[in-house]
Amino acid sequence: MSKETETKPGTSALSRLSSWTNRRPLLALLMWALILVGTVGAMGAIGGDFYDEHTLPGSESQELADLLEEVAPEATDGTIQVVFGAAAGVTSPQVEAQVEGVLAELSGMDGVARVDDPYTFHGSISDDETIGYTTLTLDKPPLDIDKDEVRALVDVVEDATNEEVAFAMGGEPIANSLEAAGGEAEGFGMLAALIILVFMFGSLLAASVPLITAIFAVGTALAVMTLLSHVFTFPTYLVPMMMLVGLGVGIDYALLIFARYRSEILRGRARHIAGDIALNTAGRSVLFAGCVVIVALLGLYSLGISSIQALALGVMLTVAVTMLASVTLLPSLLALFGRRLERRILTRQAKRRQLGKAEPGKRWDAWAGMIERRPWSAMLLVVIMLGLLTVPVFGMRLGFADASADDESMTTYQAHDMLSEGFGPGYTGPLIVVTNGTEADAAQAERSMAALDSTEAVAPAFEVANGVWLSTVVSVDSPHAEATEDLVRQLREDVLAQLSEANDAQYLVGGSTAAAIDFAEVMSDKMPYFLALVVGVSTLLLMIVFRSIWIPVKAAALNLLTIGAALGIVTLVFQNGWFNTAEGPIEAFVPVMIFAIVFGLSMDYEVFLVSRMQEEWKRSGNAIAAVRKGLSTTAGVITAAAAIMMVVFGAFILSPDRMMQQFGLGLAIAIFLDAIVIRCLVMPAIMRLLGQRAWWLPTWLDRALPHVTIEPEPAPQQKEPDLVGATPQNHRT
Repeated sequence: MSKETETKPGTSALSRLSSWTNRRPLLALLMWALILVGTVGAMGAIGGDFYDEHTLPGSESQELADLLEEVAPEATDGTIQVVFGAAAGVTSPQVEAQVEGVLAELSGMDGVARVDDPYTFHGSISDDETIGYTTLTLDKPPLDIDKDEVRALVDVVEDATNEEVAFAMGGEPIANSLEAAGGEAEGFGMLAALIILVFMFGSLLAASVPLITAIFAVGTALAVMTLLSHVFTFPTYLVPMMMLVGLGVGIDYALLIFARYRSEILRGRARHIAGDIALNTAGRSVLFAGCVVIVALLGLYSLGISSIQALALGVMLTVAVTMLASVTLLPSLLALFGRRLERRILTRQAKRRQLGKAEPGKRWDAWAGMIERRPWSAMLLVVIMLGLLTVPVFGMRLGFADASADDESMTTYQAHDMLSEGFGPGYTGPLIVVTNGTEADAAQAERSMAALDSTEAVAPAFEVANGVWLSTVVSVDSPHAEATEDLVRQLREDVLAQLSEANDAQYLVGGSTAAAIDFAEVMSDKMPYFLALVVGVSTLLLMIVFRSIWIPVKAAALNLLTIGAALGIVTLVFQNGWFNTAEGPIEAFVPVMIFAIVFGLSMDYEVFLVSRMQEEWKRSGNAIAAVRKGLSTTAGVITAAAAIMMVVFGAFILSPDRMMQQFGLGLAIAIFLDAIVIRCLVMPAIMRLLGQRAWWLPTWLDRALPHVTIEPEPAPQQKEPDLVGATPQNHRT
């Protein structure tokens, strides 16, 4: 019997699953093909219905929206800004005739309730008369708007644009109806992943196996969520988010299992035995790591924000389908192509030996030896560096980017650009102020707001219902500027609050700009509770699995440090404008989603590495040797998997969407720090310093915690003496 841990074939569910896929690989592959073709076919026939809805119960902006929905539902119908510009002047007879013709055509189209006349509405023409705008009101509230009808409106203004006059459209209905630009990022990420896999395995066939598994999983998950979008409200950015996470996680999970399969082939195992061992060891680690990702995403439900919950649901489904594909589709591919894969694996190994190349494990063994000699230096250097990178997080400002972050080819960007040029940046996202009182109360509020230096314009209030008056306020700065946030707070907490005390009227500040500010504030307030929940549950899970106090505590601390450093870099680049990036707030979704995803993914590497250390610890009882063995046998796979995830995530920096750029950069940096710096440098140093104490668990806690195993039970070995209270026999799960 080998000195390495042996599996018990046929005794576990994964062993039985491996046996079934070995006997019926074509059936397993056919089932996945039918699922993929069926769901994608249905998606193609029905399409999707994604919509960005950011309801926030309890916020002032939501209270305003609910009040208008109750007393004046027509005031909540969707609105679109139609912007036009002409160098010769929009008031020239020729241009005015063209504008009036386009507006007349729009007013007669399906879904349009009315179109205001910019030439009779005061303030709709810029001072230099080169740009104008008007408001198009739809006949439905935002959630009920027909996207095809909105796209037809966009087609009209795009077709009307000529050398003399330019037209563009802005507003939430337009943004929700247009397909997100992109696709290049996903393609580049998959191509780069394939190149790395070919370099790693030396075979296109071997490299294709993890990639095929990921494509099947992501395609199925995307199709299912697209179909569900007709039943539930999912945000438009869910699809690229699922692509980003699904490709990275899918390739990563499949690679970890395939790498174990390859190592067993190189040890002389028969193909079916190698597949059984791979699924029963690395497969278990993948399932556990995937469950930790799902647990972290479930923590997002504690925020109580529907759009975040919808996003979490989509990513959870992606991870779940990826896990399922890794333990069902991947084994069937290994069984179908096993003979050819085995031949290529063994041939490549023989060539390496002929050339006298050192085994990767030997290089990592030497690396582990260097860390063993200088553990304090390795640990302190990295911890200090990551701590410094975390500092910018404390100055992070959350918010939402406006249409200025859209691709320049999009009509929303063009409308935003013309409005900003002609009227000022505040016109792209005005505030809405509602007065629940008398006309005099509304007029008093109008005068007080107009007197502020931070307001560009205040429209006269008009009565939308008995005793309810509505006005719009334009900030001197853009909607996502910090000065606009200050204006909203000043109105609510100072100017309008004092008026309310004096005249007993109720004043509410809302609109999309104020709602975004409310959203960011709620995220900031609830984030500590979310972090505590995810860290606490994940730490407990690791404690149950590894029967140790220090391993989960160490993992949680290092994960927090890694994510903090990654978010610090995101803050420096996107908020502070490093590398000529446009300055602006960090998208409110980004920090919590990066935390949930990275915290779960980092557990993948933690489990994969520590479980191999635990194997050696249980076999020999030598904690130092266990660290070296675990690192030398897993570091090559971990770094390769991390490289793939880095290029997949990093490719999204090429996306025209600012949110996806932030996600891509944050995830790529976090994976680099976690897999390369933490797992291959800091963690071995800490494990070396802890020694046998790393595996210590109080007896009373050992009895209280349930016993859950990731790695299969090792074959019985001769008992060796060890430290009291920290023996491998006492920690066998």
